[in-house]
Amino acid sequence: MNLIEELRWRGMIQDMMPGTEEQLQKEMTSGYIGFDPTAESLHIGSLVPILLLVHLQKAGHKPIALIGGATGMIGDPSGKSEERNFLSEETLNKNLAGIKAQLEKYIDFDPSLRNCAELVNNYDWFKPISFIDFLRDAGKHITVNYMMAKDSVKRRIEGEVGLSYTEFAYQLMQGYDFYWLYKNKNCKLQMGGSDQWGNITTGTELIRRKAGGEAVAFTCPLIKKADGTKFGKTEQGNVWLDPNRTSPYQFYQFWLNASDEDAANWIKIFTFLDQPEINIISEENKKDPGKRLLQKRLGEEITKFVHGPGEFHKAKRASEFLFGSEKDGSFLRQIDEKLFLDIFMSVPIHNILKEKTNNAGINILDFLVETKILSSKGEARKLIQGNGISINKWTVNRVEYNVTYDDILFDKYITIQKGKKNYYLVKTI
Repeated sequence: MNLIEELRWRGMIQDMMPGTEEQLQKEMTSGYIGFDPTAESLHIGSLVPILLLVHLQKAGHKPIALIGGATGMIGDPSGKSEERNFLSEETLNKNLAGIKAQLEKYIDFDPSLRNCAELVNNYDWFKPISFIDFLRDAGKHITVNYMMAKDSVKRRIEGEVGLSYTEFAYQLMQGYDFYWLYKNKNCKLQMGGSDQWGNITTGTELIRRKAGGEAVAFTCPLIKKADGTKFGKTEQGNVWLDPNRTSPYQFYQFWLNASDEDAANWIKIFTFLDQPEINIISEENKKDPGKRLLQKRLGEEITKFVHGPGEFHKAKRASEFLFGSEKDGSFLRQIDEKLFLDIFMSVPIHNILKEKTNNAGINILDFLVETKILSSKGEARKLIQGNGISINKWTVNRVEYNVTYDDILFDKYITIQKGKKNYYLVKTI
């Protein structure tokens, strides 16, 4: 199976220029994708372009990751309803360093490889170009009529906000990127999201008119959720690739919470599992949707890819602790406080004075009532006698039990489980 066939069955091809498949079958081809340095970390919306570069390299071609140090100072109007804030050079440099470190985890930059990946920054070639030189050498080759015909430009011009000249120039700048890479890196392929089609074809046109050359391109559909909500967003905001912004546990939970319809599409896009294996998982999932086999395998594969097997296993065990089969309360003393808080971030929080847990502690019945987890000692007694109350996952099996300092985790927390699914976090104050 060639690269285009592989990407097509995965649902990762939308628009494609004639000759693209033939170029990729003819020779090792250098292909690039641009990344917008608007933050110090990429988020899961960037996973599709990252995976396109990975697939390209796996197929024997040479991936080039372009970080838009210059274009990032301007802002791409594609898919935007208004102009965004400019970034300072200091902020851009910080963002560039963060993105570079992330990309090096996913594509192979080993110089001993014939098709080793390269990282480029378009600020390096735009910085020495004067405005007059750019207009003379690039601007004269692309007409305003051609640029105005692009959908991304049309929508903004017809909208209330309008389009600044700065943003209008973005299309030509991105086109020049492709031209520069064609001339200096023998790059003949550009890939990107479907919203970039207009900018990408401007690049192929500039290569044709200015260099008399031929270049090809294809785009990937923009990822959407079946319910119409935006992909990659949660109540907490973006799902980032940086574990300090989105923990591996939260990252894993995002994929576990996917609908069956989304998981069936995403497992093809976001994993490297082959078609027969995905078909088997999909059929098993249809037989017993409650097991959520699609979501679990999707979460496993993509969490391992982004954060590594070790972080996946911790995230999986943490998830099972709260929602599944994990019964060992010692797990809570094996993890750090950050993962602990990630696990219990959505459960109700109750307070109790820490001094009540000193010495002999406080009786479990009083504890449950004082924290307002239960309304009466009678209710508490009944639940305990039915093995319905656990402290830090250990079942309380007698009403004489006293909660003491030994039950406190991280010097401030106690977890209470009522029944199978109701969790509470008690904070000592």
